[in-house]
Amino acid sequence: MANSTLSSSVNRPVVWTIAGSDSGGGAGIQADLLTMNDLGCHSCSVISCVTAQSSVAVNLVEAVSPQMFQSQLDTLLHDLPPVAIKIGLLANQSQVLMLASWLRETLAEYCKQAGVEVSVILDPVMFATCGDNLNSSLDFSPFKNLLTLITPNITELAALVEIKAKPDPAMSEAESFLVDQADCVLAAEQLSEQLNCHVLAKGGDLGPTWLRDCAQDIFVCREAKGSSIFHQGRTFLLSGPRINSDNTHGSGCTLSSAIASVMGQGYVLHDAIVVAKAYVTAGIAASFQPGSGAGTLARTSWPSDLTLYPSISALDSGPSLPDRIKFKPIVERLGLYPVVADLRLLHSLLETGAKTIQLRIKEGLADDIEQQICSAIQLGRDYKAKLFINDHWQLALKHGAYGVHLGQEDLYTADLTKIASAGIALGVSSHSYFELLLAHQIAPSYIALGHIFPTTTKVMPSKPQGLNKLSRYVELLGSHYPLVAIGGIDESKLEAVKHTRVHDIAVVRAITQAGDPAGAFRMLAQKWEVCNATV
Repeated sequence: MANSTLSSSVNRPVVWTIAGSDSGGGAGIQADLLTMNDLGCHSCSVISCVTAQSSVAVNLVEAVSPQMFQSQLDTLLHDLPPVAIKIGLLANQSQVLMLASWLRETLAEYCKQAGVEVSVILDPVMFATCGDNLNSSLDFSPFKNLLTLITPNITELAALVEIKAKPDPAMSEAESFLVDQADCVLAAEQLSEQLNCHVLAKGGDLGPTWLRDCAQDIFVCREAKGSSIFHQGRTFLLSGPRINSDNTHGSGCTLSSAIASVMGQGYVLHDAIVVAKAYVTAGIAASFQPGSGAGTLARTSWPSDLTLYPSISALDSGPSLPDRIKFKPIVERLGLYPVVADLRLLHSLLETGAKTIQLRIKEGLADDIEQQICSAIQLGRDYKAKLFINDHWQLALKHGAYGVHLGQEDLYTADLTKIASAGIALGVSSHSYFELLLAHQIAPSYIALGHIFPTTTKVMPSKPQGLNKLSRYVELLGSHYPLVAIGGIDESKLEAVKHTRVHDIAVVRAITQAGDPAGAFRMLAQKWEVCNATV
């Protein structure tokens, strides 16, 4: 079912596709426009060329005139400026040079004057699904420093870099360029360096043996604003389910236009990639075959089925999360969840009736911190409450806390296996789809989603998530974990937050900065229960 917020919106973000027209309707401009509209964007098109193609052949590619190409770009920018651009098939080197110049000069000047950034996604369309050579000799180096992301498939990656590969006796000479994962990682990292952009090397097409069990993509991330520092400058393997279908015509076009569309909706690149990958998987699963060749992807709206999303693993020497661990489950509601830094306030809230509470101490002498944590844990036992200790997992284990709460960055330094073995519950903060998927891979006890609204409690690495994103996170994971919304939530926002169907909320300033914290907790808890009963 289409997301109601998206389908009813009158302010859809404007996303462009610069690509060729596929007369067969499965790829190119046609696939891009369908995808962008399906994902809640207003799509505009700059046609680079017209192709005479079907599902079995590409018989002719004819470029538009330079004047027409330039005029489309300038005319659209004047009235319908983009928040994101997808670039697909370019007919010749002249178009590459012209477009690179336009991005560097005209678009850059617009962005400077408007105070905005425009994401640019390049799908280097060099070969058709049917195998026909569309333009394998293009030089994309003029796009250096101009792209957000480039999305070559394995064949295109081989054509874009020069790396001597190991021979594979099971494959033909033409197929043996990048036969193992190490070759592909090296090539993707080299391409990222050459163009100074992120790279998503797509492994969806059947190729080298290591790609055939599942659809694996290599994501080389140079830097991503709004993402945790632990997810920047990394190389990841994204492993998704492989659908047993030959109906993959336009899958590359769909992926790149979906990435542009998701970024146009305000998501960071990491999120856009995993959502788009799930979208393509769903599209192939529901595909159809209108002709005698490879069929066409279906447009299935925003993906909310967790099984469609990829697992994430590190391909570099950076930190990674352990596999196959699971934490103590929490089967009951957490309720209104105060987060406090003061032991006396914690005691007062427990007396008032708080059944879930977190002690967050960020500063102090080590002995004093340990004494406060030890006292808080005992208070939690006395009041039969679920007390979570923020960050200080060693002390939580030492003194037998009910649970620990960790941020994403802390997951890489804490001994998660030891925490799980001790039977201690784990709460994890998440700020994005990418982080949600990482959290899901360690099966925590609950997940905190935020920050939903602007907050001054601490410096945040990301923008406020907002209610639309919260709704999508709940739709994805609400049946798997207790989900807690946090960040800038006060009395005036309770009903709107509950309409996302998030299970419960955590509050900080609405209690800690109140004149009567215990009274504020009592009032908020009662109103939250009314919201739960009526929504």
